Amino acid sequence: MGSLFRGEPMCLAQLFLQSGSAYECLSELNPNVSVFQRKFVNEVKKCEEMERILGYLVQEIKKADIPLPEGDVAPPAPLLKHILEIQEQLQKLETELREITRNKEKLRRNLLELTEYMCMLDVTQRFVRRTAEYESQLHANYEEFPSMENEPLVDYNCMHRLGAKLGFISGLVHMAKVEAFEKMLWRACKGYTILTYAELDECLEDPDTGANTKWFVFLVSYWGEQIGQKVKKICDCYHCHVYPYPNSTEERSAVVEGLNVRIQDLHTVLHKTEDYLRQVLCKASESVYTWVIQVKKMKAIYHVLNLCSFDVTNKCLIAEAWCPVADLQNLRHALEEGSRKSGATVSSFMNTIPTTQPPPTLIRTNKFTSGFQNIVDAYGVGNYGEVNPALYTIITFPFLFAVMFGDFGHGLLMFIFALLTILYENHPRLQRSQDEIMKMLFEGRYVILLMGLFSVYTGLIYNDCFSKSLNIFGSGWNISAMFEEKVWGPEDLQNNQFLALDPNVTGVYNGVYPFGIDPIWNLASNRLSFLNSFKMKMSVIFGVAHMTFGVVLGVFNHLHFKNKYNIYLVFLPELLFMMCIFGYLVFMIFFKWLAYSAEDSTSAPSILIQFINMFLFTGGETDIFYTGQIGLQRFLLSIAFLCVPVLLFGKPLYLYWLHSGGRGIRMYRSGYKLIRKESEEELSLLRCHDVEEGSSHLDSGHREGDGEEFNFAEVFMNQAIHTIEYCLGCVSNTASYLRLWALSLAHAQLSEVLWQMVMRVGLRVDTTYGVLLLVPVLAFFAVLTVSILLVMEGLSAFLHAIRLHWVEFQNKFYSGGGYKFTPFSFKHISLHFNKDDMA
Repeated sequence: MGSLFRGEPMCLAQLFLQSGSAYECLSELNPNVSVFQRKFVNEVKKCEEMERILGYLVQEIKKADIPLPEGDVAPPAPLLKHILEIQEQLQKLETELREITRNKEKLRRNLLELTEYMCMLDVTQRFVRRTAEYESQLHANYEEFPSMENEPLVDYNCMHRLGAKLGFISGLVHMAKVEAFEKMLWRACKGYTILTYAELDECLEDPDTGANTKWFVFLVSYWGEQIGQKVKKICDCYHCHVYPYPNSTEERSAVVEGLNVRIQDLHTVLHKTEDYLRQVLCKASESVYTWVIQVKKMKAIYHVLNLCSFDVTNKCLIAEAWCPVADLQNLRHALEEGSRKSGATVSSFMNTIPTTQPPPTLIRTNKFTSGFQNIVDAYGVGNYGEVNPALYTIITFPFLFAVMFGDFGHGLLMFIFALLTILYENHPRLQRSQDEIMKMLFEGRYVILLMGLFSVYTGLIYNDCFSKSLNIFGSGWNISAMFEEKVWGPEDLQNNQFLALDPNVTGVYNGVYPFGIDPIWNLASNRLSFLNSFKMKMSVIFGVAHMTFGVVLGVFNHLHFKNKYNIYLVFLPELLFMMCIFGYLVFMIFFKWLAYSAEDSTSAPSILIQFINMFLFTGGETDIFYTGQIGLQRFLLSIAFLCVPVLLFGKPLYLYWLHSGGRGIRMYRSGYKLIRKESEEELSLLRCHDVEEGSSHLDSGHREGDGEEFNFAEVFMNQAIHTIEYCLGCVSNTASYLRLWALSLAHAQLSEVLWQMVMRVGLRVDTTYGVLLLVPVLAFFAVLTVSILLVMEGLSAFLHAIRLHWVEFQNKFYSGGGYKFTPFSFKHISLHFNKDDMA
C-alpha cells in the first residue's frame, strides 16, 4: 500500500564488478545503469549470430510441422564457461542442416527435371507419326515451307531422304508465355519453323517459385543450323525447360527406361534424406526453447555490461545503478552469489553514493492495479516522492464511468465479459494474442470488471435495465388513492391526456422508494425533467467532492517535500476558496433535499437563483432557505475573495523574505559558526534547524544554496499563473463535471430509442407471426446493443472519465514530471515463440 500511495524510496548504488565475475553477477541481479563505454561489442555480435542461427532452426522446425516445446519457467542464464559450448553446438547444427537441406534441394530439382522430361516424351510421342501413309503423303504434297495446319510432323530420317537438314528442339514452356513464344518464333525465324504444343494434364512445380503451375509441351521443327541457333536463343529468353529429343523409336524407348530407373532411385534417396532431416530437427527441437531463452538472457547481460566503465587497471567494471532501498540486501546477495559461481578470488561489492539527481519513480503493481496505474502513467509519470493518484483511481474511475454509463443490463454484460477474461486469463491464446485491441482489453480486464460492477450499482440507483424500470420493492405512489378520495373521476380520464398525482392527498404518497429511483417515474411525462434535475445536482456534488479531495491530497506532497509554508499559503486558501463557493452550493443542494419533501416541493426556492443572488448581493428575506442566509453568504464570499490575494502574494513574499529579509539571521549564524569552528555538533544542529524552517526548499523542488540568486519575478509569475488557473479552473472544472449528467442522459435516451424502435416492434406483432419475427428482432437488438451502447457509448464514457481524472482531479496535486524506473529484468523476456524468432 505504501508503494502504491507513493513511489518506493530509491538510492544510487555504485557497483564494483570483477572482470571475471561481471557476467555471473549481472545474471543474478537487475540493475539500471548509466551509459559509459562499450567493451563487450564482440560478445553481443556473437549473441546476435546465435540468434540468427536459432531463428533459422525455428523456421526449419516449423516448416517440418514439428511441435515446438514451450515452458512456463524460463531456464537460467548460462554460465560463462558454457557459452562457447552452446555456440559450437549451434554452428555445428546449422552446418549440418544447411548441407542436408542443400542436398535435398538438389535431389528435388533433379527429380522435377526427370519428371518433366518424362512428361515431355509422353506428349511428343503423340506429335510424331511414322506410318508409311504419312511418308507417301509427304512426298506427294511436299512444299519448301509446309504449313503447320495441313502437314504432319516427320522425323529426321524422312527429311534426310528429301535432301533437307531438319532439326528438333523440345521442352516445356510456361502457360502464360505460350502465345508470345509462338509469335516470336514466327517473326524471328520467318516461318522456317514448325511449332507444335499441347497442355500437360497435370500441374508441375515451378522450380523458381515453388508453386504448382500449368505447363505446355512444345516441339519445334526447323531447317538449317542458323535457324536452330535462333530457336535455342528464343527458348532461353522465355525460360523454357529444353530437353534432348530422341531421333528414333529405339532411342526413345531406351531414354524412357533409363528415366524410370533414375526417378525410382531419386524417390528412395529423397525419402531417406527427408527422414534423416526430420530426425535432426526433432533432436534440435528438444533444446531449441532452452537455447532461445538463454541466448536472449546472454545478450541482455552483455548489453548492460556495455554500459559499464572500466577502472584504470582494466580489471574492474564500475556501474552506477538506481536501486530500491528495500532491494539493497538482495543486490548484495546477488553480487556475492555471482562471485561465488565464477570462482573469483575477490568478491564484487557495492556502495550507496549521495546524488543531487532526481531519482526515478518506482511503483510496484500487480495484475489488478497495473491497469489503473497505466491510466495515470499515460498522463505522466509522477515525480519522485509525489502522491500517486492510481490508489484512488481504482475506485473513482469506475465509479465516474458508471455514473455516465449507468444501466443494470449493460453493466451486467460488461461485467460478464470481463469476468470471462479473468477466469481464462491463463489461456495461451489470450496471453499470446497479437491483436492490439484484444491485448488492450485483456490488460485492462480488471478495469472493465469494476466498470461493469459499478455500472450495475448505478443502474439500480437509476432503476434502468435496458431502459426499463424494475419494480423490486413496490412503488411509493398509489394511483388508486386519487379515485378513492374522489379527486379523479372517469370524466377526468376521458378529458385529460395527462394527470398529476397530488402527494397531499391521503394515501397517494406512501414514502421514499427503498433503493434508487421510484419505478413510477418511468411512466411519468415529466420523467426527463425530474431526472435532469437529479443528475445535474448529483454531478455537481461528485465534482466538488472529487476536486476537494484532490486539493487535500496536495497536503501530503507539501509535508513530504518539507514545504510547510505551502500548507498555509497555498493549501488553506485553495481549500477555503473551494468550500466557501462551491462547497456552499453543495450544502444548499442537500439542504433543499432535506428541508423540503414531496408535499411542499412546489414552494421550495430555486438553488440557481439563490446562487446567482449570492454573487450579485441581491435577494430579499422572503425567498430564502433559512434565517440568516444572506449574512452567511456574504461572509463566505468575503472569505473567498480574501483568499485570492493570499494565494497570489503569500508564497512569493514569503520566499522573498527568506532570501533577503531573513538573510541577516543566517549571516549571524554563519559568523557564529566561523568563530566557533570547533563546535561540529552545534554546526550540524544549526543546519538541521535551517532545513526544518524550510529555508533550503522551494516549491519547484530544487534546493537553493546561499549563493544562488533568487528571482522574485519568476516566482511571482509562476504563482500568478497558478492562482488564475486555479480560481478560474474551479468554475470551469465544476461545470466540466456536468458531463456526468449529459452522458448519463444520452445513454438513457439512446437505450430507450433502441428499445422503442427495435424490441417494441417485435413484441407488438400478432402472436401468429410474433414468435418467428422475435428471433431476428432479438438478434438485431443484441447486435445494436453491443455495438452502439456497449462499445461506442462505453468508449465515450471511458474517455470522459479519463478527462475528469487527468484535468479536473490530478492537476490539483499531481505534476507528472518524473520518469519511470525501468530495471534490468529477465521478466520481460518472452517465454513463447513469436514472429521475431522466425526472422
